[in-house]
Amino acid sequence: MSRVKTSLAVLALVLAATTTGCASTASKEEKAQKAQLEKAMEEAMKPASPEEVAAANRADPLTKANFWSKEHAKDPENLETAITFAKALREIGSDDRAIDVLSQELVVHPDSAELLMVLGRALSTKQDFAAAIQAYSQAATLEPERAEAWAALGTAFDQIDRHADAQTAYERALAIEPNRTSTLANYGLSLALAGDLAGAEAKLRLADAQPDTNTRVKENLALVLGLQGKYAEMKEASGGNAPPRIVEQNVELLREMVQPTRTWEALAEHAELGKLPPAPTAPRTAGPDSDRPQAATSIPVTDAPAAMPDSSDTGLRLRRN
Repeated sequence: MSRVKTSLAVLALVLAATTTGCASTASKEEKAQKAQLEKAMEEAMKPASPEEVAAANRADPLTKANFWSKEHAKDPENLETAITFAKALREIGSDDRAIDVLSQELVVHPDSAELLMVLGRALSTKQDFAAAIQAYSQAATLEPERAEAWAALGTAFDQIDRHADAQTAYERALAIEPNRTSTLANYGLSLALAGDLAGAEAKLRLADAQPDTNTRVKENLALVLGLQGKYAEMKEASGGNAPPRIVEQNVELLREMVQPTRTWEALAEHAELGKLPPAPTAPRTAGPDSDRPQAATSIPVTDAPAAMPDSSDTGLRLRRN
C-alpha cells in the first residue's frame, strides 16, 4: 500500500473515532439533562408536606388560595384537595371560581355529600337558590342522617318563600339533632316569616336555652316577642344585648307597627262638617300584658299584623343564623 493510501486510511479512522466520541458525549449530556428535568418535574408534582400545608392554612386568604390552586393543579381529581381549594376561593370572595372547580369535580365524584354541601353554600352566596336546593337535596339523599344537609336545605327554601318546605326540612334536621341551635333559630325565623309568631317564639326560646346560643338568637326572640305585644318580655330578652336606649326605641317602634293609632282630635280636625268621628271609648283595664299602650284618646285604626320589620337604624331585624 502506498504511503498516501495509508495516510488516508489512518485519517478516516481518526475521524470516525472522533465523531463517535462526540456523539457519545452529546448523548450523555442529553440524558443527564433529561434526567434532571424529570427529577424536577417529579419534585414539583409531589403533594405538599404536612408542614407546608399547615403553614399555608395559617397564611392570609390570598396566599392560602394560591397554595391550594397549585396543589389542585397537581392532581385535579383529588376530592379533598378540590374541596379545600374551593373553600379557600370562597374565603377571598371567588364564589364563581369555586362553583367551577366543584362542578368539574362533581363529574368525577358525584356521590360526595361534602362536595355538594360546599357547592350549595357557594350557590346560595350567589343567590342561585334553585341550584342550591338541588345540591342540598342531593347531599341529604346521599347522607340522610346528615342534619347539616337538611338544615341548609331549609334555609334555601326559606330564601324563596317556600316556608312549608323549609319547615319540613328543619323537622328532618331536628329529628337527627334535636338541640341544634342554628336549626332551631332558623326554624323560628321561618315560622315568623310565615306568620306563626307563637310557634316562632317557642322555637326561638328552645334555641336560646342551648349552651351555644348567641346574640342573633336573642335579637330574633326579642323581636318576635315584641311583634306579639309582649313588650316587657321583649325588654328582658334584649336587656343584655343592646343599650337601654336602643331597647326602648325598638319597643316604641314595635308599638307603632303592631298597633298603629290616631288621636280622636287629629281625626276630628280633618273630618267633614257634621261628620265627626265617634268619641273615644274609655280606656281598657289592664290585662295580662300591662305594657300594652292604653291611651284614653287613642282609637286603633287596624288590628292587622304589621309587616315584618327590618330597621337598620335601630338594629331591629330578624337575622338568620
